[in-house]
Amino acid sequence: MSDPRATAAADAHRWRFFRAGGVEQVRLDHAAVLWALAELDPKLWAALACPTAGLAIAPQTLAALDSDGDGRVRLPELRDAVRWVCQRLRDPALIFAPGDALPLAALTDDEEGVALQAAARELLARVGRPGAEALQASDMADPAQVFPPALPNGDGVVPADLARAQDAGLAEWVERVAAARGATPDRSGQPGIDADALAACEADVVAVLAWQAARPPGDAQAMAAALHAVDAVAAKVDDHFTRCRLAAFDPRAAVALDWTPEQVQALANQPLSPDRPELAALPLAHVQPSAILPLRDGINPAWVAAIATLREQAVAPLLGERDTLEPDDWARLCERLGAWRAWAAARPDTPVADWDADALVRWCSTDVPARLRALMARDREAAALADRLDALQRLLWWRRDLGVLLRNVVNFADFYGGAQPAAFQAGTLFIDQRECRLCLPVADAAAHAQLAAYSGLYLLYCQCERAGEPTMTIVAALTAGDAPDFMVPGRNGVFVDRQGRDWSARVVRVVENPISVREAFWAPYKRIARLIGEQVRKFAAAREQAVQAQAAAGQASRAAGLRHCALCRYLCRHRPGARGHRHGAGGRGHGLRATGVVADAARRAGVDGVDLGAVGAAGVAEAAAAQHRSAAGRQRLGREHSCPHQYSLWRAADRAGDAAPRGAARRGRSRCRRAVALALAGAAAGGLGRGRVGVARRLVGGVKP
Repeated sequence: MSDPRATAAADAHRWRFFRAGGVEQVRLDHAAVLWALAELDPKLWAALACPTAGLAIAPQTLAALDSDGDGRVRLPELRDAVRWVCQRLRDPALIFAPGDALPLAALTDDEEGVALQAAARELLARVGRPGAEALQASDMADPAQVFPPALPNGDGVVPADLARAQDAGLAEWVERVAAARGATPDRSGQPGIDADALAACEADVVAVLAWQAARPPGDAQAMAAALHAVDAVAAKVDDHFTRCRLAAFDPRAAVALDWTPEQVQALANQPLSPDRPELAALPLAHVQPSAILPLRDGINPAWVAAIATLREQAVAPLLGERDTLEPDDWARLCERLGAWRAWAAARPDTPVADWDADALVRWCSTDVPARLRALMARDREAAALADRLDALQRLLWWRRDLGVLLRNVVNFADFYGGAQPAAFQAGTLFIDQRECRLCLPVADAAAHAQLAAYSGLYLLYCQCERAGEPTMTIVAALTAGDAPDFMVPGRNGVFVDRQGRDWSARVVRVVENPISVREAFWAPYKRIARLIGEQVRKFAAAREQAVQAQAAAGQASRAAGLRHCALCRYLCRHRPGARGHRHGAGGRGHGLRATGVVADAARRAGVDGVDLGAVGAAGVAEAAAAQHRSAAGRQRLGREHSCPHQYSLWRAADRAGDAAPRGAARRGRSRCRRAVALALAGAAAGGLGRGRVGVARRLVGGVKP
């Protein structure tokens, strides 16, 4: 339902505007604007929502405005706040004035205004300023002064101080209930209890009393000690009697079930003590078919103390004094303790079960629950005063900050006016002898930069760090001067926030845009120059790669040439017919060694790529057999030594006149040709040119390829 005064003001108000940032913005300068603000068209607002964090406005103010708690102050919430302020102040334009003082005379004189004035005077008396005519935000900074713990404050929570002031006997019970069921914060800031905690504690007391009434006969303390002693050795005693029964069933099993020499030997080389786990794992006592457990002597040293406790606290009180325990005695002892075991298991799971019997009796006899409920009712009677104190606190916050918020939401007067920074400006960035005042906090720099790139501003995204503070990211705009070429990620600067604290700033992202008209004019030429520079760098890099590749190829060619020279020198020294050796039918078969010479030369010269061992030892032996000639034949071929290149191997074989040797020589020649072909192929694969392969072929001489 709209306020008639607001409707009348909106009808009579004539809106005024000022131009800033290229748009028309509403002027906020007097109370009539606030009365009519609810009727202002939303499209004329500079912003329709703002976050409750990241602004230079007190978080308490923004939290009070955020009625739905979604983390944003929206248009309806802001309209409701302005309407409420107009209803509580005689002159709503007070929110445009700097400062946080709220004169009591500024409150309206209607019923609610008079009640607020009375609450304000009570508050001034509580904070020690009776008779003052104005409230300040500092008067409500300490909740313990605004809502003293010893006075009712309307929230229904009773702290110990209130119980002590109203009913001294209840302070102890407030602390007991808070310890049993948890404390609830009081408006004063102290822990207390509410109606829910009291009801839960009352139910716990009833359950504990019922459990105690079902206790079995006997001394509870003694039975609890006996039960604890039995539980400590129950598993080990059952194990002993089971071993004894097995030994009675088969006497041969007694040795295996008792202590073995190997187990004792394993412990003999270690420092022993009664609390060693290896010792406790051994049988409780020696295994006997009679199934008797000694209670004094013959006990495993690791269990002597536990068995002594069992004898003193369980066996003696319930079965009488004895030195041994038989299976029937053990079963009877466990049966006697069974009822107590079941009763202990039914113990209520609540701290109230730890209260002593006297406390439970006093809880019931002194009617503690009814007295606590009465005290809570008296506390709730002060709810009206407490609500008005809350309203005064909210009014103080909004009197100080609401005008600032309107100048940053309805219009951007603070931002364009220059008299004071806008609420969304985080501080000042100093970098490269520049002062960047347009700095905003950023939650996600990557997402923000995608949209901010279209702003036309030169933006620097900086990560700010300060000891003892969480890291934050800001974006700063460069709006004057020229953009330096070295403004790149990694540059460092100093950021000073609105509180005057300095942070270490490091540039993490840059959005480049022209800063001035001159930069905008030269921007296309700079882009062309940058493009040319990039192309030149690419061309230079390509040429450098080509030179490196050519150098590598030349090095490989020189290496191949060295291999060729080595092959030629070796063939010249070892070719058939050199230094007086025959390569025909005479000369001890040196002509048939051409294949071995070429292969060995290729290997020594570093020629790779083919398998020069293709000619087997059997083929060489067969060719050597074909070299056998008669003495007359060797004499006839002796003259060929002077001209080794004119007489081939097969010519010498043809002149021999022997058919069988000729056939063997023909097969030898075939193998020699294959070997020479492989050698020449290896020379070519090793980097020799076509002409050099021919030289190698001529050096082989005596073998026809």
